[in-house]
Amino acid sequence: MKNRLAVILGAVSLALVVAVPRLHPQEEQTPSADEMKKSAPKVYIDGTGIDLNYIRTEITFVNYVRDRKEADVHVLITQQRTGGGGREYTLAFIGLNGYSDLKNHLKYYTNRTETDDEIRQGLVQILKLGLAPYAARTPISKLLFLNLSGKMKPTSVVDKWDFWVFSLSARGRMSGEEASKYEALYGNVSINRVTPRSRIRMGFSTSFDENRYDYIDYVDTSSTRSSSFDGLFLEGLGEHWSAGAVVNAYHSTYSNIDLGFAVAPAVEYSFFPYSVSTRRQLRALYRVGYNYARYLEETIFDRRSDSLMSQVLSVTLSMNEPWGWTEISVDGSNYFNNLKYNRVRFSASLSLRIWKGLALTVDGRYTALNDQIQLRKSEATVEDLLLRRTELATSYSYGLSIGFSYTFGSVYSNVVNPRFGGGFGGIMGGIANYGY
Repeated sequence: MKNRLAVILGAVSLALVVAVPRLHPQEEQTPSADEMKKSAPKVYIDGTGIDLNYIRTEITFVNYVRDRKEADVHVLITQQRTGGGGREYTLAFIGLNGYSDLKNHLKYYTNRTETDDEIRQGLVQILKLGLAPYAARTPISKLLFLNLSGKMKPTSVVDKWDFWVFSLSARGRMSGEEASKYEALYGNVSINRVTPRSRIRMGFSTSFDENRYDYIDYVDTSSTRSSSFDGLFLEGLGEHWSAGAVVNAYHSTYSNIDLGFAVAPAVEYSFFPYSVSTRRQLRALYRVGYNYARYLEETIFDRRSDSLMSQVLSVTLSMNEPWGWTEISVDGSNYFNNLKYNRVRFSASLSLRIWKGLALTVDGRYTALNDQIQLRKSEATVEDLLLRRTELATSYSYGLSIGFSYTFGSVYSNVVNPRFGGGFGGIMGGIANYGY
């Protein structure tokens, strides 16, 4: 009897030893939040004008890295202006390494009345939704929850302004010292209406610059004035075609134009659908129209006015990809009365990630000019040349800039520390002002 009882008690004890760990498996097997964070996806945020510190503070269930090649998720954020004066953000989530099968595109829209804080809050919300599928594949998914705030009802947009947007701006500048003074005034009025299929844009701008010099025996006043009205009217004809017209009226003392006027019907073909315009564009635009100009002074061709027909063809390629971004544009124009009066312009911009933290940026332009029919007949004085008061004859113009940047060290960038403004610029600037 005692032996049988001992056997029963031993069996019960063994069962308890085996069962107790099974009653609490989660406590034994669930790693800590810090352990989960180590296996969280590594994310590279790629975009301009983005508050990265705020994103790192608000989204803590991923790891942030400074180099795309170290990332599991490349988030490419591009943006363009909307007709209402806000912005459309396109967020491309590109899975890398073990997440290469996960790719998605999300959009976020802002309006012109939103504050920077409201915009970054909305952008963070979209980022959370886009990053959730990647985090769902890691242990940190056990700490994530998805909730719906409020009840959603189908709604339609009713705009009392019918999508018309009006903008007014004015600015003045002045500076001076004992021997010289500078004054400038600028003003702008714009009216825009953008819908998915049409676009209307009208704007008027004016500017006035004046420099006054009084140094020893030299006294002179240099001033330039300009004003212009621009109008654009277009209608979408599907995902690839658009047609419309461009209207322009202008005045410029620098270019010897008392009154200029141009109207040109135009047609554009987009080789890629307009719906993917934030990532890549290849557009060909052709316009032909009438040009009238009345000059302030007699031109090199002994003319006081001209009425001419002209044409313009431009092709633009732009891409925003994980390796960087580029935009290349070629355009040519000529007057019909004489084809030798023409202009060809080539411009290119490139930002290329070469290797990890090494990036190359290049901006260049070259223009072959042979259409300066508005040049003044009178010779430019030394003052005109030095003070840039009048346009000079030239057969070409160009510009080029090249730059490199290299960042190295820790690839992780989760930590946000705003102390002392995040750097020494303000302090060192203050020290420099005191001559140390």
